[in-house]
Amino acid sequence: MSDLLARPLVPVANEDDAVATYESLREYLVDDDGTPLVVNVIEKAGGAPDKAGVEQRQKAAEAAFEAFRERAAADDLTVKTEIIYGTDVADAIIDHARDADASAIAFHSRGGGALLNVLSGSVRTKLVTESDRPVIVLPNK
Repeated sequence: MSDLLARPLVPVANEDDAVATYESLREYLVDDDGTPLVVNVIEKAGGAPDKAGVEQRQKAAEAAFEAFRERAAADDLTVKTEIIYGTDVADAIIDHARDADASAIAFHSRGGGALLNVLSGSVRTKLVTESDRPVIVLPNK
């Protein structure tokens, strides 16, 4: 997997997700010495009032990044982090992966079944079906 995980873009939603994602990705990064770009998408409402204040969501993103960085540092791994903004989470991740020349998008699935995917147009489904680069859905650990 070394080529796939040389420069993965790794989206995390919150602190708990960052921990679960790192634990699922850890063995691959340690084995391959990849340098992930960990991102958090702050979803903008596109004209409507945002669900929560941007500053509040930036602080939550930084907490998620710190949880990921702490674990990576314990394994002597380098991590880059970045907050990205968009009206569609999946599109923002896909676009940023392209702009950053990520080798793949690697994420930890947060659950939900087929019915939920149909009803919500899930980020997971959109990443897998619309990305122009490999997408790795990490196993639950």
